[in-house]
Amino acid sequence: MPAMLTPPDFLTTTETVLPSEYRVMERFGVVRGIAVRSRSVVGTFGAKIQQFFGGDISLLQELCEGTRSQAFAVAVDHARALGANALIGVHYDATEIMPGVSEVLVYGTAMRVVRAKDQAA
Repeated sequence: MPAMLTPPDFLTTTETVLPSEYRVMERFGVVRGIAVRSRSVVGTFGAKIQQFFGGDISLLQELCEGTRSQAFAVAVDHARALGANALIGVHYDATEIMPGVSEVLVYGTAMRVVRAKDQAA
């Protein structure tokens, strides 16, 4: 089961269980992060030009990645505010609210965890 540390002192997983070297100390429940963004007129025009020539549409990739990163950061901040140092079972969802305006939602279960070897010490 892959786990990543992002930021360095915060554990995240896409699975609903922890890696075996961690123990749950406290569960805080579901937390979420939401980011809503729109394309600018200039960005939309540039994306249309890139679409005309085919291939990657880097302007939209940057917009999407920025929105995902912002939503993830909000979810981590929400979890930390509760006292968590882990977000387990991270999921992303995206919705177009209106033409040109998208929402990205990140959610998972906030927990305070310790490494089993640290708990024994």
